[in-house]
Amino acid sequence: MITLLPEKCIACSLCVKACLFSGIRLDGKIPVLTEYCTGCGACVEVCRVGAIVSEGKPAPPPDLGSYRDIWVIAEQQDTIVHPVTFELLGKARELAQTRACRVAAVLAGSGMGAISQALIQGGADVVYLADAPFLYPYRTRPHERTIAALIEQHKPEIVLIGATCMGRDLAPRLANRFKTGLTADCTGLVIDSQDGCLLQTRPAFGGNIMATIVTAHHRPQMATVRPGVMQAFQDEGRTGTVVTVETVADAADDCVQVLKTIAKPGSGVQLEKAPVIVSGGRGLQGPDNFKLLGELAELLSGQVGASRAAVELGWIEHPHQVGQTGKTVKPRLYIACGISGAIQHLAGMQQADVIVAINRDPYAPILKIAHFALIGDVQKIVPELIAQLKAQH
Repeated sequence: MITLLPEKCIACSLCVKACLFSGIRLDGKIPVLTEYCTGCGACVEVCRVGAIVSEGKPAPPPDLGSYRDIWVIAEQQDTIVHPVTFELLGKARELAQTRACRVAAVLAGSGMGAISQALIQGGADVVYLADAPFLYPYRTRPHERTIAALIEQHKPEIVLIGATCMGRDLAPRLANRFKTGLTADCTGLVIDSQDGCLLQTRPAFGGNIMATIVTAHHRPQMATVRPGVMQAFQDEGRTGTVVTVETVADAADDCVQVLKTIAKPGSGVQLEKAPVIVSGGRGLQGPDNFKLLGELAELLSGQVGASRAAVELGWIEHPHQVGQTGKTVKPRLYIACGISGAIQHLAGMQQADVIVAINRDPYAPILKIAHFALIGDVQKIVPELIAQLKAQH
């Protein structure tokens, strides 16, 4: 709780400048807390005359030096490992080289011992295997309790989780348990060469900027990463250690029971697996022109994608959306038709092997990352591409 001592205030306004939330203001020469005060204490730290004090002793910072290793929370369903797990292990191996530490995978479920070796081949040095009937199927409470106990015991420095339905449910609960930060939907993870902190990059403010977030004073550092963003690692000759974890069921685990699982009907759109994607944006000027993209995609054995703008205009369904709020893809060839290239969209497709941009605007942002650019009208260029492809068949 923040307490102001107006009689000591010299109206230097350092507290006002230090507050990121507009939680304090000067009314003349009198400091006043506003409704936006979060009690973070930033104003207390900069006040040189003791006019602002914090009641209640803050929790002592953790001993950062006692945390080590990089963990990946493995996700599996019916003993099939989700691809994002191997992508995270690949990134973890890269980060571990910088930190000179081990990579560990945490695998929780039932009847999964056979897939531990796959995680080792995917980059894990150690697999913590929590195998028990009450851990299948996935439920929040038992998984959070089991994994939190392991984190508390072994103190990993970094914990990476896939930004899947399961990961988005589990990650914030673990972060809250340890009172640490969590950066969601990261597109980049790098170790700071100065202090060894994890630099977590993600689009912010509706995809208009790329923000780099640091958890400087708390551990573990936690981040979720969407499928398709990182590069998987595979070495069939790798060896590692499997540590079987003793698990005990808790009565509170039964507060939620999974009675039945009903698979959602597939839309037929699998952009994550498509070798070629032909995407359209607002520059198509209407839904009818997506038929042209569909014809081009079919000739290239690919699928049709779209920008958020095209989806929001109702020109095509959401399963086709590529970007931070859609799907993250890594095709061999990505053709962007009439897409300007907002950061939100680029975050979902910029790891394609080859990017071709078709746009009227020679200064469109997408041209900065495109390998090839065709400047002109989509409605003229795409039919010409279709005609030339047909002529080759």
